Amino acid sequence: MTVPRGPVYLVLPREPLSATLDEAPAIVPRPVPGAAHPDPAAIGELAGWIAKAERPLIITAGPGTDGSAVAALARVAERAAIPVVCHNPRSLALPSRHPMHAGFDSGPLIGDADLIIVIESDAPWYPSMQQPAAGCRVAHIGEDPTFARYPMRSFPSDLSIASPAAIVLAALDAALAKQKLDVERRRAQLIARHDARRAKSDSQANAKELNAATFSRAVGDAVGEDAIIFNEYPLSLDHCAREKPGTFFGLSAAGGLGWGLGAALGAKLAAPEKFVVATVGDGAYMFTNPTVCHWVADKFDLPVLTVIFNNSRYGAVRRATLSMFKDGAAGEDDGQFLADLAPSPPFEEFVQSQGGHGERVEKFEQLAPALARARDAVRGGRQALVNVLIPN
Repeated sequence: MTVPRGPVYLVLPREPLSATLDEAPAIVPRPVPGAAHPDPAAIGELAGWIAKAERPLIITAGPGTDGSAVAALARVAERAAIPVVCHNPRSLALPSRHPMHAGFDSGPLIGDADLIIVIESDAPWYPSMQQPAAGCRVAHIGEDPTFARYPMRSFPSDLSIASPAAIVLAALDAALAKQKLDVERRRAQLIARHDARRAKSDSQANAKELNAATFSRAVGDAVGEDAIIFNEYPLSLDHCAREKPGTFFGLSAAGGLGWGLGAALGAKLAAPEKFVVATVGDGAYMFTNPTVCHWVADKFDLPVLTVIFNNSRYGAVRRATLSMFKDGAAGEDDGQFLADLAPSPPFEEFVQSQGGHGERVEKFEQLAPALARARDAVRGGRQALVNVLIPN
C-alpha cells in the first residue's frame, strides 16, 4: 500500500506454509502513510515557468485511478492554455472533448515546446526519434517522478515534484491563479487545433469500411460512455471518445502480452455492477489463455464483453521488423514471416463453448448490429465475444 503501489508476488517455502500453529498470531494492520505533499517552492517555481512559457506542453500516460486528478489537470490546462498529450495512455487523463486535449502522440509537439511537464509517464517521448529543443525546460510530476526502480531512464529533468498528481495539480492551479497569464491567443489556437483534430477523426470514423477508425468508433458507440474499457493495442482513442475518469485502462509497465482480458475479469470481480469491455488484438487474445478466461467468467459469473481486432498477425512484431529490415529478407513478404497468425481460429466459438454469446464479423455492415447483440447479452448476464476480421 506504500507508493508506488502495484502488485506484489510473495513466495515462501512450503515447510513454514504447512507448519501448524498453536494459536493464530495477532495481526494488526499498519496505517497507510499519508500522501506526500509537494514543496511549495517547487510549485511556485513551476508556476513561474508556465507564466513565462510561450509553448508549454503537458505529457501524461494518465494520473491513475484518482478521478480528482482528471478534473485538476483539466483546470490547469484550461487556466494556462496548455495542450495535453495523453501519450501511451494507461488511464483517462483528460476528457476527449476537452479543448486542451492534443491527442495521443507527443512526437509532433516535442521539438517546438519551450516547457514540457511530464505527469506520471515513464516514457513521454521516443528519444531516438524526438528530442526537446535546446533551452526547453522539463519538469516531472508523480509519486515516483524519477522512476527510481528502473535500471536505466535518462529523460532530461530540470525539476521533479514527488507527490500524487491530484495534489500537485491542485496546488499548481492555485499558484497559477496568482500569476499574470497572457494566454488568450494561444488558447484560441489550441481550440482550433483540437476542433480540427476531432473533425478529422470523425471523418475517418465515418468511412464505410472495416479499419481501426471505424472499429473503434463502433465499439465506443455500442458500449457507451459509462463502460470501463481495458484496451490491449487495437482501440484508437482518437476515434473512441472517453469522457469520464475510470472508463479507460491501457497496458502498464507491469503488464505483458495477454493482459487485457484478465484485467477486465478482475475489474468485473471488483465492480460487478459495471459494464466491462476488453478490446484486444488476436495475438493478445491468444496470449491471454482464452479457454481459461472464458471458463473463469462462466464459473464465477463475470460477464464481460471481449472485442477482438483480428488482422491475423502480430502487428507490433511486423512493425518492429519492417522498421529495421524492410529492405532485407524480412521485407520481401511484408514482414509476415515472424508475424503471421493465419489461419485464424474461430474465436467466437471459444466463448460459445462456455455458454457465452459469440459472433464473427467480416463486413462493415455487420459490425454495429453484432456489437449491439453482444452488449445486450452481457447486460443480460452472459459473457460475449465479437471476433472482427480486419483486412490486412
